[in-house]
Amino acid sequence: METTTPRPYHHGDLRRAILSAALDVIAAEGPSALSLRDLARRAGVSHAAPAHHFKDRTGLLTAIAAEGHGLLAATLTEAADLREAGVHYVRFAREHPAHFQVMFTPELLRANDVELATARALSAESLRRAVAARRPGPDVDPRLAAVAAWSLAHGFATLLLGHNLDGPVGDQDPEEVFRALTGMLFTPPPA
Repeated sequence: METTTPRPYHHGDLRRAILSAALDVIAAEGPSALSLRDLARRAGVSHAAPAHHFKDRTGLLTAIAAEGHGLLAATLTEAADLREAGVHYVRFAREHPAHFQVMFTPELLRANDVELATARALSAESLRRAVAARRPGPDVDPRLAAVAAWSLAHGFATLLLGHNLDGPVGDQDPEEVFRALTGMLFTPPPA
C-alpha cells in the first residue's frame, strides 16, 4: 500500500494573490461580483483563508482602495506641474481601473480604516502640492482650486472609463486629449 505524506500548506503571498484575483474580477464584472469564497477557489486555498488577511469582503475592498490611493499618490508625485498631474491621474485610472472604481465608492469601504485614511491623505497631499506649485492667485482658495483640479481630472477619467467619451475622443490618445482640454480651459485667449 502506498502512503502519501501530506504536503505542507504553502501558497507564497496569499494576500497578493487574493488582491490580484479581486482586481481581475472587479475589472471584468465590477465590485458586486466579488466573493471571498470564489477568490479562495481561484487561489486554490480553503474558503476561510482570505478571511485571515481581510476579515471580510469590505476589508478586501478597503485594502484595494488603500493600495490604489498609494499608487495614485506615487503617480501624482511624478508629475512636473498641475496639468501633468491631471494627465497622470487619467493615466492611473486607465492603468488601474479596478482600483479607481473601488477607491471612490465609500459605501464599499471601511471608513475608519487607518491604512485607507493614511493612503487617502497621501494622494490628497500629492494633489495639494501640484495645485500649490501652480500658485493660484491670492483671491483663490487653495482647497477649492484643488477641488476644481480634481473634479476636472476625475470627471474626465470617469467619463473615459465609462466609454462616454468614445465618440469625442475616438482613437486619439486620451492623455493628449486631456492636455488639449486643459489648454482650452486655462490658456488665456489671444489679445
